[in-house]
Amino acid sequence: MARLGVWIVWVMGLTVIASSREVKEEEWYGKKEEDVVTGLPGQPAVEFRHYAGYVNLRPLQAHKALFYWFFEAQSNSSHRPLVLWLNGGPGCSSIAYGAAQELGPFLVHSNGDKLTLNKYSWNKAANMLFLEAPVGVGFSYTNHTMDLRKLGDQVTAEDSLSFLINWFKRFPEFRSNEFYIAGESYAGHYVPQLAELIYDRNKGVAKDSYINLKGFMIGNAVINEATDMAGLVDYAWSHAIISDNLYVNIHNSCKFDEESIDDVQCWDNFKGFMQAYADIDIYSIYAPVCLSSFSSSRPRFAMSPSLLASHDLSHRLPTGYDPCTEDYVEKYFNRKDVQAALHANVTSLPYPYSSCSGVIKGWGDAPSTVIPIIRKLLNAGLRIWIYSGDTDGRVPVTSTRYSIKKMGLKVESEWRAWFHKNQVAGWVETYVGGLTFATVRGAGHQVPLFAPPPSLSLFSHFLSSLSLPSSRF
Repeated sequence: MARLGVWIVWVMGLTVIASSREVKEEEWYGKKEEDVVTGLPGQPAVEFRHYAGYVNLRPLQAHKALFYWFFEAQSNSSHRPLVLWLNGGPGCSSIAYGAAQELGPFLVHSNGDKLTLNKYSWNKAANMLFLEAPVGVGFSYTNHTMDLRKLGDQVTAEDSLSFLINWFKRFPEFRSNEFYIAGESYAGHYVPQLAELIYDRNKGVAKDSYINLKGFMIGNAVINEATDMAGLVDYAWSHAIISDNLYVNIHNSCKFDEESIDDVQCWDNFKGFMQAYADIDIYSIYAPVCLSSFSSSRPRFAMSPSLLASHDLSHRLPTGYDPCTEDYVEKYFNRKDVQAALHANVTSLPYPYSSCSGVIKGWGDAPSTVIPIIRKLLNAGLRIWIYSGDTDGRVPVTSTRYSIKKMGLKVESEWRAWFHKNQVAGWVETYVGGLTFATVRGAGHQVPLFAPPPSLSLFSHFLSSLSLPSSRF
């Protein structure tokens, strides 16, 4: 685009000319009525409203916008909590995974030409907001290529906060609702970091800009690099995936502390670990893999981006969870009629929609641990639940247990079974200070996908701050 001193950009499907003139607030923040989704191909009839579109991040910087899909709660939406859902990666889409495969009301099936109603959608309990962040993920975009080279945890958190501030301008009726953040995998970084930014910002804002943050929930979450990695190996050994010899070699060479994790011998041994998972689904070790001829292989072995970069492993790792429905999802969201209905891809992105970004090549910052943030927000009184699907080999239950142990919290209620529909749904332990840790029996990395009814029960109990059921009846 020629530099003429006047920027012409697309905002929510409308042409906006940004020059030296003052942009009216309503023009900048947009109107929610323009984001109402109607005529979504293959959508079953529903009585709740949903919205999708772009939110620009900063005034007069319309080159950078994040895409969202928002579902009002199925009943009593004005009094239900508002929950922001984030997937991880880094670089994977909360819409392609969370909304379309896991916990949204419309799940993509049947070769990408049909949506089915999810009986266990989380918008039965809350208003659900799915965000594609950072730029370069899904439909979220930037017109400045350099932005894609400056991505990392900090930029993601700051841009997500800017999104929320501006989204509430468009949906002010939800500002007073209880607000929670939830997510899985590398959202173990995203969610606490964003919660901390909101918490710190809330101290100095006026009432009409306050975000009513109450807590967050993270599943199969990347939390602490050393314990995450140790638990990864221990889980594989305890589930007979790696040999005794490889197990000993990895532990002897890696030791899983900051000083030795970068050891060359450690990573040589770790290649054997990765090969052990080559023929099974690391994200759900007992699930069959997709054998469809059109199923593509995408590495989503989400460990610390700094470790991946230092060893050039980001494109040489096991493909991980890649069910056939992932291909259906990509086919669906690449349809022009679907994009038009969702007010998406208004800038005509030069690359196809993908579940995990192909344009994000590097990651600038990723702290080795978010434990200090979790401690800080527990002390601030936020409700924090961590859950773990126990058949996930990528961020396994062993990793999460090691990370929680490192927090040094005192147990309040001892480890016990919790129930759903008269069956053991998992196990739970609570800690002094407000942390709850729960497992979901038989679920993989994407818990709502593998265990829809228990996951909705878990989510509902989290929102209501009620203990998980302790008996069958």
